[in-house]
Amino acid sequence: MRWRKILGELHVPIHPRQRGSVKPGSGLIAMRAPFSRTMFELLDEQAQRAPGTLAVLSGDISLTYAQLAERARRAASVLSGLGVRRGERVGLLINNRPEWLELAFGAWLLGATVAPFSTWSTQPELAFLLDDSLVCALVCLPTFGREDFAAMMQKRMPGEFPALRSIMMLDGGGGFTDYATARDAAEPMGDLAPGDGSSASDEAIILYTSGSTSKPKAIALAHYLVIENGFNIGERQGLSEHDRVLLSPPLFWAYGGVNALPASFTHGAALVLQGRFEAGEALDLIERHQCTSIYTLPGMTEAMINHPAFRRERTRSLRLGMTIGSPQDVIRASVELGATGVCNVYGSSETGGNCCVTWHDMPLDKRASCQGPPLPGVQMRIVDEVTGAVLGHGKEGQLQVRGPYVMRGYINASAVHNAANFTGDGWFRSGDVGLLDADGCFVFHGRTTEMIKRAGINVSPAEVEDVLLQHTGVAQAGVVGVEGDRGEVIVAFVVPRDVAPSAAELVAHCRKLSSSYKVPDRFEIVEKLPATVTGKVMRRDLKAAAVALLAKPVAALS
Repeated sequence: MRWRKILGELHVPIHPRQRGSVKPGSGLIAMRAPFSRTMFELLDEQAQRAPGTLAVLSGDISLTYAQLAERARRAASVLSGLGVRRGERVGLLINNRPEWLELAFGAWLLGATVAPFSTWSTQPELAFLLDDSLVCALVCLPTFGREDFAAMMQKRMPGEFPALRSIMMLDGGGGFTDYATARDAAEPMGDLAPGDGSSASDEAIILYTSGSTSKPKAIALAHYLVIENGFNIGERQGLSEHDRVLLSPPLFWAYGGVNALPASFTHGAALVLQGRFEAGEALDLIERHQCTSIYTLPGMTEAMINHPAFRRERTRSLRLGMTIGSPQDVIRASVELGATGVCNVYGSSETGGNCCVTWHDMPLDKRASCQGPPLPGVQMRIVDEVTGAVLGHGKEGQLQVRGPYVMRGYINASAVHNAANFTGDGWFRSGDVGLLDADGCFVFHGRTTEMIKRAGINVSPAEVEDVLLQHTGVAQAGVVGVEGDRGEVIVAFVVPRDVAPSAAELVAHCRKLSSSYKVPDRFEIVEKLPATVTGKVMRRDLKAAAVALLAKPVAALS
């Protein structure tokens, strides 16, 4: 066990892998924790330790750690030429591709902070992000999907974003300087003098997260936080330098940028990047690159398994992975997709990406039924919703989290939310409901705002969804509560596999597996559930659809 000391403050230990979790013949090695305290140092450390080891695979591009470090040094020279200095912020509007990585590490070499933006941003959304983040330079795609970012930047009003001094484009476009041309012409930047680059406690990344507020909230995470928490996440997964990790979820999301990236790079693994998730291409990437691990989401898992080109032998190289979702979602990723050691996780951008992860070698039924024990250094407590009293193991309540890897507070315009989201003694109010089981593992039940109050009893939408997913005819399920004549009623939206089950069949199924008060009052068969680009069900949209649905008459289900 090795302790880290940062600026005089003692932080939690980084644990070497428990040798009991390394199976003989598995190909896993006991991984030492990196010495690096900043993100560029991490890349440079791996480049010196194993220069020929693959770091990233993307399309026809493959880069070793040494090659990626060299590209990052060139990117640092380009950004320095734009006047970027330590403490300033660089915006990235780029999908999963090597340029995202090299620019991020280049900015970190300079001591700048990276602010990655969603590539699905509309013009008003992007305007808010540029204004709030105060980025001094922006590197972006000219277009992505339906959005024309080059046109948006051309149309910006003079003085609209006073902090933004420079704009570069990938792949050309809009008359802006082409980043690749500038990078290839630049000399790699050498090491900076002590104090000129990043330090461990400097902001590494600013993430924008959606939630209950109308505008995204800004979260800054420090270098040491991203590295240490990422290493511990990788330990839970059992990652090693022999692994190739498929990443389809975007790097601008915490799941990618402060989970998959540091978990992989602290263990010398390679990231296989998919620019935008498409099930058939994902299967091709797994087979072509013999991916051993996968970051997936329930909708992605379902899409791959149901794709016409899916055959179990195409994913036989998988053994590890990470996902969220119901117990059935975890089981499907393990048994049907083939990531037998898939980890179930819980966390948010505010808690450093993830704060709970199951060990990859826990029994599957345990991994499916909980989100694992807290990561090293993370403290969790369950409190009563009304009294605020701390509850014991096995009792459901609201989750609060604290520790060195939890954000210190929202920044910029969203700092106004800090008082409501932190307790007086420094615990972050997660807004989630769950319990700690007898083993100290967290069991997620749902969001506070998603919980359904039926006849005075709390009903977890996730629990009802899990019951529905155990019906052989149900592919996906989304459950919400809507105010009715006699309190909240439960409405279930169901995506069928083949032949849609009848409402009566679903009622009988739910009554067999759960208490009567958890049986939905109304079922609606739909082709798909409304979801974000990262696969999270949009419950607000489901609620709106449920309100409209309740206005229609329906025959009795009993």
